[in-house]
Amino acid sequence: MKIYKVEMDLSLAISRLKDFDLHEYNSAKPIIFVEAQSPDDACHKAYFNLVAMILKQEHSKEVIELTNDMLHDITITKVSIPK
Repeated sequence: MKIYKVEMDLSLAISRLKDFDLHEYNSAKPIIFVEAQSPDDACHKAYFNLVAMILKQEHSKEVIELTNDMLHDITITKVSIPK
C-alpha cells in the first residue's frame, strides 16, 4: 500500500463541526495523509476517518444525520503521492 496526500475542502461543513475535536481535519482545507491501495481508496478512507472520528465523540441520531448531510458538502480537491 502507498501513502496518499488527500486535500479536502470542508468550507461548507466546518461551521457545523465546531463542537467536535477534529484533529487533523480542523480547518476549512485540511491535508490528510492516508495509507491506501488506490486514489479512490484514499478518498474513501479520508472521508470515513472524519465520520468515524465524529461518531466516536457523539453517536446520536442528530449526529448521524449531520454526517450523512456532510457528504454533499465535502469535496476532495486533490489526491497525490507525496514526494
